[in-house]
Amino acid sequence: MAQRPATALLLAAGRGERMRPLTDTCPKPLLQVRGKPLLQWHLEALARTGCETVVVNTAWLGELIEARFGHRFDPAPGVEAVAATAQCASTGVALRYSHEGRDFGGALETAGGIVRALPHLADVFWVVAGDVFVPYFVFDPAAMTAFAASGMLAHIWLVPNPVHNPGGDFGLSAQGLALNLTKVEARAQTAAPQSYTFSTIALYRHAFFEAAWCGIPAGNPAGIKAALARLLRAAMGAGQVGATLYTGPWTDVGTPERLAELNS
Repeated sequence: MAQRPATALLLAAGRGERMRPLTDTCPKPLLQVRGKPLLQWHLEALARTGCETVVVNTAWLGELIEARFGHRFDPAPGVEAVAATAQCASTGVALRYSHEGRDFGGALETAGGIVRALPHLADVFWVVAGDVFVPYFVFDPAAMTAFAASGMLAHIWLVPNPVHNPGGDFGLSAQGLALNLTKVEARAQTAAPQSYTFSTIALYRHAFFEAAWCGIPAGNPAGIKAALARLLRAAMGAGQVGATLYTGPWTDVGTPERLAELNS
């Protein structure tokens, strides 16, 4: 199992400045929500759908994340796989780590971190931030299969705009394409499609992070920092990003107040 390419990357490298002082001694993905670390909710969801190997990228206090989860995550009794692969009957998940803090002194931002982990990832893979709480999202193998067959570069999940992001990030066409709305268009909803917030959940293929779109060598050996939004907007302009609206519970656990509300 450990030698198979990972089909998911969990982003856990952020400093969590807005969560201070909670994150001064605890990385944000280890903060407890309803009795479990944030990251564990994702691991359990991935285990339920038969995901066998996951990469976790880290920077701030990354050694604590590895110490907490080790190199294999075995879900608690009752977390049953609903779509396990024929090759692996276990619901356990093998874990690998991309320690950006250890290797480069800090986080490489989202695109830089994905490219750093790319040699360990399957051609098609999930990505989700370790600091969002989305307890009922299903990392559906059928969605991965459909995306792989589509030839698209990326497929993202959008959510209704929360109060802290009223302008949203991207639009959604009737044909299921993500739209790169300008700020003016996003504000003038009557002149453009409804805008939504990027949940951080997405499917990508390797080609999206290769030279034509990204330009950072695979494995990011120089530790180049690069944001993801610019790449996504460019691919949206070429009609290469699909999108789905997710209306289940979703929280960007970005402040102590939001964390307290989830735990109240």
